Amino acid sequence: MTYDAVVIGAGFGGLGTALTLAEGGAEVVLCEALKYPGGCASTFSRDGYRFDAGATLLSGLGEAQLFGRWLARYTPGTEIDWLDPAVELRAPGLTLKVRRERGAVEAQLAALPGAPREGLRGFFAEQRAIAEVLWKVLDSPEHLPPFDAASLWHHARRALSYAPLAKLLGRPLERVMRAHRVEGFAPLRLYADAVCQITVQCAASEAEALFAFAALDYCYRGTGHLRGGVGTLADALLSAVSLQRGTVSLANQVRHLRYEPSERLWHVEARRGPLRARAVVANLLPGALASMLTEPAARSRVERRLGGLTAGLDDAWGAAMLYLGVEPPPGAPAHAHHLQLVADPQAPLIEGNHVFASISGADEPQRAPPGQRTVTVSTHVPLKKLPEARAAGDYVRGVQDAMRATLAARAPEWMQGVRHQLPASPRTFARFVGRPGGAVGGLPRRAGLVSYAHPGPREVLPGLWLVGDSVFPGQSALAAAVGGVRTARAVERSL
Repeated sequence: MTYDAVVIGAGFGGLGTALTLAEGGAEVVLCEALKYPGGCASTFSRDGYRFDAGATLLSGLGEAQLFGRWLARYTPGTEIDWLDPAVELRAPGLTLKVRRERGAVEAQLAALPGAPREGLRGFFAEQRAIAEVLWKVLDSPEHLPPFDAASLWHHARRALSYAPLAKLLGRPLERVMRAHRVEGFAPLRLYADAVCQITVQCAASEAEALFAFAALDYCYRGTGHLRGGVGTLADALLSAVSLQRGTVSLANQVRHLRYEPSERLWHVEARRGPLRARAVVANLLPGALASMLTEPAARSRVERRLGGLTAGLDDAWGAAMLYLGVEPPPGAPAHAHHLQLVADPQAPLIEGNHVFASISGADEPQRAPPGQRTVTVSTHVPLKKLPEARAAGDYVRGVQDAMRATLAARAPEWMQGVRHQLPASPRTFARFVGRPGGAVGGLPRRAGLVSYAHPGPREVLPGLWLVGDSVFPGQSALAAAVGGVRTARAVERSL
């Protein structure tokens, strides 16, 4: 059989692509190397526990947002906990609760001794105004480029609201903070650095202001905890592909790609046998896609076209993880909750000095043995610092020891009842999720116009497309899925 499209990888970029194509009536097959979907935002089972692999808290779950619309259409019974606070930041002398009320963080910061209240008011007013514009665009993938007449008219009517964005292009968030005279206020700086590190993938001193302003609104944009883990959403979207008569092929790793000009078809060599398609969409890192091409000329062309993305990933991050099974302390809240923990605010928020810990709820009994809860703990590690062989293991173990120390210092109640530990490293992500080098989180969005140079969709060869967190907008499960929708629309037009 010849398909309209083969989608490689059931991460959220691939899921968004496959579902949108199937909804449009295309004959599509979704191939995934693992036995379950989600990629870095999946939920896996091990030793009687169900752990979130990486991502643990998702945005875009609101009624009018992309994930919310898909869930309402396909699995309306999905249980979402709208946590309040969504996240709690703990550092020496500082606890910030990111509550669902928009002004709560500003109010907590303004109440601290020596707080520059007028500056904070101005900074957050600008942040909210910019984030409102950016999230409206993200929530409407049909209005992102490439533009048709309807989307051009949509943007023309909103041109005035976009004007404030122009002055921030290419500027780091730190410069905006300086303009409001709040850059020296340590609690705000720590909060901004912590949010930017896990979303924009760099500190406030480097982060492109537009991306950072949008990230600071993350917890107010349909952000919730899915009971059963983030894999619940991936499973729902996978089922939706099947409901729309798309073909789902799990445990079916794609190995090689070859284009046959005489047929105008892509030949796909997969573990379960060959496939043919008019288009291929790869939810992969650029280097992984290039390595699949059997023709040297095609591989060289793709490597040249994606050289900028590949170079950017050379400075990207991996993740060191701790997957814990814990007996909850007395008085622990029954609901799930998420903690950002910082050991030393003066040190970089990486390598165990800053961890994100997500604790499952007592109302998720399928996640752990009776009387226990799961805790997924992550920290950033710079891939360029990973040495080879045995030294790499020593480095990662040192980072994981630092993670345990930060947990013991900032959330000691959750370290007293640890009954199970499963560590993971960038090599784990490379092995199980198919991420070369273990790179996760996409490209760091550092200040500069390069972030906008290649908005996508990315057709790297005729009929061959790249999607995922390395392609704009990237950066999160929602952004990858939005990229998948946009790519699907472009593939539909090309077909």
